Amino acid sequence: MTMQLTDDAKATARAWIDEHLAQLTEWHSHIWELAEPAWREYRSQRWYVELLREQGFEVEDGSAGMPTAFSARWSNGPADGSAPTLLTYAEYDAVPGNSQAATTSESPREGLTRFAPGHTDPHSALGISTLAGVLATKHAMQQHGIAGTLHYTGEPAEKMHGSKVVHGLRGYYDDADAIVSFHPFYMLPLCNTARWDTQCGAYYSKVYTFVCDHPETWQVSSADHGVLDPGSPIPASHSAARAPGANVSLMQMYTASRTMLDSMLPATGGWSFSDAILSDGQATADNLPQRVARIQFSWRTPDIQMAERILAVLDRNAQAASMMGHCELEERWVARSRPGRTNHAMAEVLYDNLEQVGAPSYGDDAIAVAQEMQRSLGLEPAEKPFLAQTEQLITPQEAERALREHMPAWQRNWTSDDYVEMSHYAPLVRFYVSRPALQPVEGQGPYPAWVMNALGGIPATIAPTIVTAGKTVAGTFLDLLTRPELLAAAKAEFDERVAAEPMPALLPADFEAPIELPWPDYAGADDSRRW
Repeated sequence: MTMQLTDDAKATARAWIDEHLAQLTEWHSHIWELAEPAWREYRSQRWYVELLREQGFEVEDGSAGMPTAFSARWSNGPADGSAPTLLTYAEYDAVPGNSQAATTSESPREGLTRFAPGHTDPHSALGISTLAGVLATKHAMQQHGIAGTLHYTGEPAEKMHGSKVVHGLRGYYDDADAIVSFHPFYMLPLCNTARWDTQCGAYYSKVYTFVCDHPETWQVSSADHGVLDPGSPIPASHSAARAPGANVSLMQMYTASRTMLDSMLPATGGWSFSDAILSDGQATADNLPQRVARIQFSWRTPDIQMAERILAVLDRNAQAASMMGHCELEERWVARSRPGRTNHAMAEVLYDNLEQVGAPSYGDDAIAVAQEMQRSLGLEPAEKPFLAQTEQLITPQEAERALREHMPAWQRNWTSDDYVEMSHYAPLVRFYVSRPALQPVEGQGPYPAWVMNALGGIPATIAPTIVTAGKTVAGTFLDLLTRPELLAAAKAEFDERVAAEPMPALLPADFEAPIELPWPDYAGADDSRRW
């Protein structure tokens, strides 16, 4: 195919996005307002499934046994595998404790408390941006007779690294010839660029459940010593000794593991450790031991070896804590992700397209929103309120250089994101487009978190992200569909890297997503909901 065809197809795709921008921002607002937490994104997923079917995609609803996941395909031309299959995806999970209205002052969304979920990154924009790119590519393929298959997956629970490892183990990425992974910018210097050498690292997340199902076997009852009627068949009076119970085990696990942080890994290399207590079943009568308690630990490390060392400490602590509380221990993996694979060929193709599109630009309406937000915080409105880097490109190589300045020489990977699992199935590029962020005021410190959350939900400020990312995805896909030498180079590099460093999956092929655990949820019916 000629370069003229490629250029014409890209122009068609970009025009489609411009013409549908009002609809795209309306779609985004809908997903942003739903703001459903991990594994409970039922309405968001349903919206994507219905829309994609209307657009002519064949959609598997609830793919890989995950009710809030999906897998959608659309093909143009022969279905014999001779044309490329290109993959990208949507995310749509929100984060508890971050409810914020799409306004210029701090306020939870109407009818919800501030503890309800909200889109922080925002994944709402991630999904609508890639959707824009896929639909624009589809339109251009139809208009210009370009053959190929577009594979679009719905990936729930990204904040838990939840679905991509499961989709990967079930073979959903096996036929992809290339994958494009997008995320709105969230840290410098990764703003309006693609990752080069330093990919995200390993991420492990595990739930330890302590269950006190046999409290009567803790020790002999006081009834056996004649304190009560020795013939009583009931061993649990108010004055009887009781098993410590599940909450005791949980607290022992929590305090021991937190106390041992300094002994887990060296204080270098950018690793992190977090925890969450899952609430189900701790409340009970005052004369009975707590039956069940759950704690989730999640940790990010530059490599698998470091992650395994933390795992060994936690597993030992869990065994000891369960014995102290007279509990049985249940273990449940949430995620176990490998570090990502680099693909320079894919990064070059994508960044070429990002350069052709240009960085986001914030117009008068967006500036007015940002200035009003500054006023609400008691600040003098700035003439240029947005962070300068949000309207600038940075090459992958320059971003890599700046990133490495703050890392130990031995460290290969930095922070974590679950796109890494996808990079083990096909050539992948990870890219970032700026989300709206305000320029800090000297001497005032950082803005409160609600500011970025709100800017991510206001149409005037989030639209530039959707436009730039959508056009970049479409341009990259059309290059890969019409220029076979680009895809061949990406595949050759992928094969070389896999051969040089094999890295098998860390969970068994039959691993199932932990959808049954008591994750935070909404309650209510139809459009009525409470947190």
